[in-house]
Amino acid sequence: MRDSRRPAPRNSRNPPGPHYMSDASSPATTTAPDMLELAALLCSRVCHDLISPVGAIVNGLEVLDDDPKPEDREFALDLIRKSAKTASARLQFCRLAFGAAGSSGAQIDLGDAQTMARGHIEDGKCTITWNLPRLLLPKNRVKLLLNMLVVAQHTIPRGGTLTIDPIGEGEAMSFRITAAGHNARLPQNIAELLSGERGPAADAHAIQPYYTRLLAQACGLTVTLAPEGAAIIVTAS
Repeated sequence: MRDSRRPAPRNSRNPPGPHYMSDASSPATTTAPDMLELAALLCSRVCHDLISPVGAIVNGLEVLDDDPKPEDREFALDLIRKSAKTASARLQFCRLAFGAAGSSGAQIDLGDAQTMARGHIEDGKCTITWNLPRLLLPKNRVKLLLNMLVVAQHTIPRGGTLTIDPIGEGEAMSFRITAAGHNARLPQNIAELLSGERGPAADAHAIQPYYTRLLAQACGLTVTLAPEGAAIIVTAS
């Protein structure tokens, strides 16, 4: 609970967290976005992830501008520190998951991917169990892994554990992610977006699983999302 002595940050209405539109508000489409639309939707997705911590930094600076009491000043500085750390982690993750991440044919260290994933996803509610060896993999496979983690995180909205296991070995390695948490569930339409049974809705939320499918296709793989007992399994094979 926020200390009542601390000023409420101005303009603090943050956007809602990631969600997926229902059939009633987002009818199925069969036309894939062209290159310009895909780029625009991915940029919108990145901006959505960054606007909350960046907005919190602005709020903290506004509090400091008001020449606050010492305790309120410390609160504002703490808000700025935490939000800057969050924004930096999200930027680094998005650069690897959605960006070019080196030249065509480049390889990425799975150790670096692990660091980015933990910085972006582990937030006190969600933890990662990383069972992958440290080696270099083609960049599209690493990008696929990070995007699979985002998909898996959405299946445990109340938090839990994401366990990542390898399938195969070497440069042909693929991945299995087990999402276990309270009330783990299949987000509406995401399995269809991953499999290609449903076209992407024209919004920045649906574009991420659609982009995950494109990455899997580039690697010669298929991503599936299915329940297994109380857990949800995301597999690329």
